[in-house]
Amino acid sequence: MTTNNRIYKIQDLDQNERPRERLAEYGPSALSDAELLAIILRVGVPGESAVMVGQRLLRDLDGLMGIHKATYEEVCKQHGLGKAKAAQIKAAIEIGNRLAKRQILEGNTASFHKPEEVAEYVYPEMAGLDQEQLWVMLLDTRNKLQKVVKLYTGSLNSSTVRIGELFKEAIRQNAASIIILHNHPSGDPSPSPEDINLTRAAVQAGKLLDVEVLDHIVIGRNEPRFVSLKKKELGF
Repeated sequence: MTTNNRIYKIQDLDQNERPRERLAEYGPSALSDAELLAIILRVGVPGESAVMVGQRLLRDLDGLMGIHKATYEEVCKQHGLGKAKAAQIKAAIEIGNRLAKRQILEGNTASFHKPEEVAEYVYPEMAGLDQEQLWVMLLDTRNKLQKVVKLYTGSLNSSTVRIGELFKEAIRQNAASIIILHNHPSGDPSPSPEDINLTRAAVQAGKLLDVEVLDHIVIGRNEPRFVSLKKKELGF
């Protein structure tokens, strides 16, 4: 029985199967996730082409979102990667996240009028977090984004979150309104009773401080990918 120790390169593939050539001819949107990863990897490992390595990464780490959520060290440990390739993959995903945010801002003149727009803006980063975090988005009178403040990390409820902290930066920046955001690492965005209590307390405080709480959005990964407590009339 012989072992194939050959390292597969993209050049070894048939001309019509090479990801780089397919990208040049049809555009990046025509490529699969595995093919896009193969372009970053450039070469495979003994017994696997670069495309096959990309397929394995997607399978073992649960898709592109799983690769995004995995730590740099976890990606490094994948067979055939190492520090350089892991860094390239993580950097490419981060570039995609930042581009998505900027496209949303430019498309909406840097303002938000629907919970879907807010969720789409924060989803690439928040959905990949392995711990619960609470952010506050500061908006002006035209709902234009002023700043995103990352306040808390860890288990969140109305007793551990200081309501005053939600408004501290908003008052400093003279923001007209805020949107509260937090993620559920479990993937299920269904609001908990603690989420509703926190929302209710924040809304009441906002009225006293003349800083309107426009929404509290919970980000998950399962469908639906987010829940707007304002739409659900929970705490408002």
